[in-house]
Amino acid sequence: MPVKLRLQRHGKKGKPFYWLVAADARAKRDGRYLEKLGTYNPNTNPATVVIDIDRAVNWLEKGAQPTDTARTLLSYRGAMLKHHLNGGVRKGALTQEEADKKLEAWLEEKEAKIQAKKDGLSKAAADASAQRLADEKAASEKRLAAAQEAEAPVEEAQGEAEAPVEEVPVAEESTEEAPTQEAETEEAPVAVAPTEEAPTEEAPVEAADAEEAPAEEAATETEGEEEKQ
Repeated sequence: MPVKLRLQRHGKKGKPFYWLVAADARAKRDGRYLEKLGTYNPNTNPATVVIDIDRAVNWLEKGAQPTDTARTLLSYRGAMLKHHLNGGVRKGALTQEEADKKLEAWLEEKEAKIQAKKDGLSKAAADASAQRLADEKAASEKRLAAAQEAEAPVEEAQGEAEAPVEEVPVAEESTEEAPTQEAETEEAPVAVAPTEEAPTEEAPVEAADAEEAPAEEAATETEGEEEKQ
C-alpha cells in the first residue's frame, strides 16, 4: 500500500487549517488517514507549524512519499534533516551523537531565526502604530490651525462692523443730554416766580391793617371825650 504524507484541509471558509497526515495514496484528500503527524496554520505570521519529527521520520524511513507542500513543512521543522542524518548513521559516515548534535544546532539556529522574525514583525507593527498616531496627530493639528485661520478673518470683520455701531450711540447720547440739561436750567426761574408774587398778594392786607389802626384810635379818643363830659 503506497503511503503519502500530505495535508488534509480543516478550518472554515477563508481561514484554512491543515493537518499533516500519513494516508493511503488512493484515499480522498480529506478522507481516512493512517496517522496524524502535525498541524499547519497559515493564518498567523509567521505560519505555525507543529510536527512530530520522530513519527514523520519513521514514516519516511518506511518509504512514505511527502507531497511538495508536506516536504517543505517537514524541512522547515527539521524532519528531512534528521532523515538525512539517520541515513548517514546507517552508512557509518557519522555517529548517532554527532547526528544529534548537528540536528540540535540546526534546530536552535532555526528557532533563533523564527524568533528574530517575530520580533521584527512586532517592532514593525509598533513602529507602524506609532507612525499612524503621529500622522493622525499632525493631521488633527493641521485641521485645527486651518479652522483658526478661517475663524480669524470672520472675527476681524465682525469687530470692524461692530466698532462704528458702538461709537455712534455714544455721540448721540451726549448730544441729546445737552438740551435736557439746558431745559432744566431754563425751568428753574419758573419755579421761583410764585415765591416772588406771594409778598405782592399780602401787601393789601397789611395796608388794611394800617388803615384799621387809626380808626380804632379815633374810637378810643371819642370814648374818652364822652367820659370827660
